[in-house]
Amino acid sequence: MSIAERLITRTLPNGPLSKGIALSVLLALSVSAPAAIDRDAGYEPVAPTVDQARANILIARQLQFTHFRDLGINDDLSGDVFDAYLDYLDGQRIYLTQEDLQKFSAIRMGLGSALKTGQLQPGFDIYNVVQQRIIERLNFALDIINEGVDKLEFDSDETIRLDRSEAEWEPDRKALDQLWVKRVKNAVLAQRLNDSDDEAIEDSLRQRYEGQLNRAYQARSEDAFQAYMNAFAGMWDPHTSYFSPRTSENFNINMSLSLEGIGAVLQADNEYTKVVRLVPGGPAAKQGQLGPADRIVSVSQDDEEKPVNVIGWRLDEVVDLIRGPRESTVTLEVIPASSTDETVTKTIAIKRDKVKLEEQSASKDIIEFERGEQSYRIGVVNIPTFYADFKAMQEGDPNYKSTTRDVRNLIEELKEEGIDGVVMDLRNNGGGALHEANDLVGLFIEQGPTVQIRNSNNDVQVLNDEDPSVAYDGPLVVLVNRMSASASEIFAGAIQDYGRGLVVGSQTFGKGTVQAVRPLNHGQLKITQSKFYRVSGGSTQHKGVIPDIDIPSRVDKARIGEDALDNALPWDQIEAVPHARYFDFSGIIDELRQRHDERFDASPEFRLLQQEIDFLKDQRDMDAVSLNHEERKEHQSQIERTRLTISNARRELRGEAPFETLEELDDWQDVQAADIDSTDEELDFIIREGGDIMADMLELDRRMASILKSEQLAAQAR
Repeated sequence: MSIAERLITRTLPNGPLSKGIALSVLLALSVSAPAAIDRDAGYEPVAPTVDQARANILIARQLQFTHFRDLGINDDLSGDVFDAYLDYLDGQRIYLTQEDLQKFSAIRMGLGSALKTGQLQPGFDIYNVVQQRIIERLNFALDIINEGVDKLEFDSDETIRLDRSEAEWEPDRKALDQLWVKRVKNAVLAQRLNDSDDEAIEDSLRQRYEGQLNRAYQARSEDAFQAYMNAFAGMWDPHTSYFSPRTSENFNINMSLSLEGIGAVLQADNEYTKVVRLVPGGPAAKQGQLGPADRIVSVSQDDEEKPVNVIGWRLDEVVDLIRGPRESTVTLEVIPASSTDETVTKTIAIKRDKVKLEEQSASKDIIEFERGEQSYRIGVVNIPTFYADFKAMQEGDPNYKSTTRDVRNLIEELKEEGIDGVVMDLRNNGGGALHEANDLVGLFIEQGPTVQIRNSNNDVQVLNDEDPSVAYDGPLVVLVNRMSASASEIFAGAIQDYGRGLVVGSQTFGKGTVQAVRPLNHGQLKITQSKFYRVSGGSTQHKGVIPDIDIPSRVDKARIGEDALDNALPWDQIEAVPHARYFDFSGIIDELRQRHDERFDASPEFRLLQQEIDFLKDQRDMDAVSLNHEERKEHQSQIERTRLTISNARRELRGEAPFETLEELDDWQDVQAADIDSTDEELDFIIREGGDIMADMLELDRRMASILKSEQLAAQAR
């Protein structure tokens, strides 16, 4: 198979991956739009194979005897697997009814024993019923569209629930019909509010539903098996999952290879494809508009007039559609993570390119400011990921690139420029090479343990920095946010435990587990086998790292983070290992927090950030929207006015002219997104705050200037 025929994927082994199968969108081949469908054709039920049954038995054994979590397969687990499987197949509860669930009642408590012995038919029976119900629902929606959307009324006080994941199942088909009329009306209304005419709306929705219907008719045995095994494996933890033979082929890639595409990690999320994270240095990250938890609605290529609706598509098919040759442009229509209404979308054009190691490399900058008569120069080191050129390392290249080597060089350059302190920026750093996190801690401490790793047998391995040299002994601040995960959390936690510096930002992701990929006779199993613990004994799992000084974030912690995932392993702790403690911040931390709060209270930038956070929270807290045209129009206008007001207030702070309309704002944002050299005002604002906290530290305690001087002063005091 040539490289052009492969889907090459990249997953940082310690990065935050949600449940399901995560794939990087990297290369590209064109995929044709769905063929015309025969709505009178019958659904052909799928059936398990002998190879799948054997793989199921192997998976059950691996989960019971080698997973970090000790969990047996029993009647209680049967019910949980049943519920998880239905969530996987019909998470929004829009296809099945209570009548269907009653027919499944005999299956519910017998799944455990069947899964231990490779009896897959019960799971396949459920899958086939769901596929049949999907076909029925889509045909029902198409009938409404074909009758004409002008027949629908939008002057009542009807509403529709936005998130039905916790809703009751509709009792019967009649009730489900009423729900689907509302769903179609909601989709029509959203497009009318975007100034689409009825003919265009009918064409768009017909393409959407026919595309989903085509996928339902093309269901494969492997689709059912993968869905069933992932519901089963997910009982142990959200990072344990089954990879089909094709997905297995796509799973691993050497971290140092050049990658081509948009650089986004995707996963299946019910009928949508969702963005898990962006690859640092990739086209999507540079473009700036695509974000974690965005859901992809449609995909279009340079030469295509109409986008291809991908709702209901398999993940690998969406990936194939997004892939493409370098320098070509792919346009994604997405539901933003901040949107509670799935009919509100935005369009993002991304030019495909390679993701090269040097574009993920650490970089430096200097911020300067004055406090009275005292001036400060603070070095800022940005680390997008923990990387290492393994290939060059194995070939014995003495100049191979790695995070630690690059940061050491950057720090030497900063010291020559006369800095007073260093801010390490790990925001949005999803992890990477574990040994690089260990080595990076070593640049800031003399020597000692950096992280503990415990396996399912309670054996604990301690990673140590054996090098007594210190690259930088001055004051240190580490910036983190919700997307800082795994290796980033190991580094931040160690700096905090050693009292080597302050951690500033928002609570981190909480990904504190280690996975291994094990071959099966049919596909592979990614299974959690170990857990990370800080040198102080507490795990980074679930809780992450709690900053010493908190800065609010736009990210919704209820949706993004380890503690937002089903069946995530809990936080716990083991014995601490002996380690040094360079500074005791307890005497000054209250004063540092008070100064920080006072600055933020007086900062117009922070007030705008808080206003935007409150606005996004209000949108996320909405549980329903109106299907009345006038009410919905006013609601949308209110959202647009708020967006415009916040954006114009930011422009006023920069001395720039305000936008007259939302269209002007959107056009400007498109231009900014296309300019990879443009800066994010919020990021600059928070980096400056990191510098201010550094200055506060130096003013309150001059011993912060050097850990070596601190030790000398402590020795003199003794």
